[in-house]
Amino acid sequence: MVDDAARDSRRERRRGRTGEAGSESSRRPNYRSLKNPFLPQPVFSDDQVAAIHDTALRVLEELGIKVLLPQAREIFARAGALVDEDSQMVRIGRDIVVAALASAPKSIPALAGDRSRDLTLELGSMTFLAGAGAPNVTDLERGRRPGTLAAFEELTKLIQHFDVLHMLCPAIEPQDVDNRLRHYAVNRAQLTLSDKFPFVFARGTPQVEDGFEMIRLARRLSEDEFRAGAHCYTIINTNSPRQLDIPMAQGIIDFARAGQILVITPFCLAGAMAPITVAGALTLQHAEALAGLALAQIVRPGTPVLYGSFSSNVDMKSGAPAFGTPEHVKATLGAGQLARFIGLPWRSGAGSAANISDVQAAHESQFALWGSVLAGATMCIHAAGWLEGGLSVSYEKLITDIEAVQTLAELCAATPGDEDSIGFEAIAEVQPGGHFFSAGHTMARYRTAFYEPLVADWSNFGNWTQSGSKTATERATGIWKRVLADFEPPASAAGTSGVLDEFIARRTEEGGAAPIS
Repeated sequence: MVDDAARDSRRERRRGRTGEAGSESSRRPNYRSLKNPFLPQPVFSDDQVAAIHDTALRVLEELGIKVLLPQAREIFARAGALVDEDSQMVRIGRDIVVAALASAPKSIPALAGDRSRDLTLELGSMTFLAGAGAPNVTDLERGRRPGTLAAFEELTKLIQHFDVLHMLCPAIEPQDVDNRLRHYAVNRAQLTLSDKFPFVFARGTPQVEDGFEMIRLARRLSEDEFRAGAHCYTIINTNSPRQLDIPMAQGIIDFARAGQILVITPFCLAGAMAPITVAGALTLQHAEALAGLALAQIVRPGTPVLYGSFSSNVDMKSGAPAFGTPEHVKATLGAGQLARFIGLPWRSGAGSAANISDVQAAHESQFALWGSVLAGATMCIHAAGWLEGGLSVSYEKLITDIEAVQTLAELCAATPGDEDSIGFEAIAEVQPGGHFFSAGHTMARYRTAFYEPLVADWSNFGNWTQSGSKTATERATGIWKRVLADFEPPASAAGTSGVLDEFIARRTEEGGAAPIS
């Protein structure tokens, strides 16, 4: 008797999984370089956007931002900012911000391990990333548990497998590795299992420099070649309201000096760390993002920087963050307007506050995704797998979310409207009351005409029941297990393990590098 897993595996292969290697379908969509086809949707008038921008500049000039790193305060002071060492407050004149916006690049080439995975980050381009930064991981078979290196490696394999996830990310925190050595394990996993654009943590100069050196070794780059292009990125989160802590300020300086990508993202939750109104939260977010952007450009004019937005609201009964809400979508739309106002590529955030991969999780993530798409986000982080407001990444939700993200990617493809596609001859061929299944027009296109689902089941109730009555979440388990079982890293990535292991062994013997706080 055939077991369920074998039957499901064969059934999935017959159906042809979009975006998966080994599919028998001849349909091969290209998800690697997406251009957003939708006109950006506004939530504020042009005058209101200008007023938010002007008020953010006023916040920086009159109120200032607390900068905890002395070196960063010194850099600001040299550029003409007013610094109070006793309070650590830095007031940044609008002339400094204007100069920073003028030097920040409007288009950023991101150089991956394989040239076919290079990206151009600019307004109008669209990239999706998996859920990132979670302390826990969960799946139906092993349950919810603290993040480990093994889980990080599995998630890296899944991210590598699906082309619609364009960059790597710090999906979870591998808590079973000492924090002096953790960055070696994380960077090694990315560089040996994937050829996509990698992430490097900003947790102090020694760890950052280790990460840069590992990329140079893996990519066979000289230091000058590395600094001449963007080969990795990091996320910089301000401590809202109006504070830039030591690791994040140091990260801005380290990445700017090396010419690597900074994604400067305040995390402004309306009603908690930001004013309760969407406009107020965005004003604070805009001020904090401009402060980080200014620091980067002072250190090195031309530093590649993405304007970052991840503003949403909280549950006013519990204080818990909420995502995929109307306020989250409105804040994302407004952030897109502000990013276009200053002319920079920018990141948004999707995700869900649900505790398991269920209907709530799906609709929150999809509303957040649509918000990002309609806002014209260049980079959407937490597009797949993110649960509990960032406390866990789910293997099953990663798969079901990829279905949604692939659907959005399909909308980027042009829809043919030529004479042949309009199909007068096809309509003429089929008599009234007939069908188009065997029409020549259909037979010439049926293998490639439609998107083929990754996890959705389009069978009727009887066939679905006979196959085990599995939910989409349960079917997703079989998919991620098969992807992991069949995974083979790109040869170019796997071939870097030797030189990386030598470097890690030497640095481990030297004691590694502790993160700063």
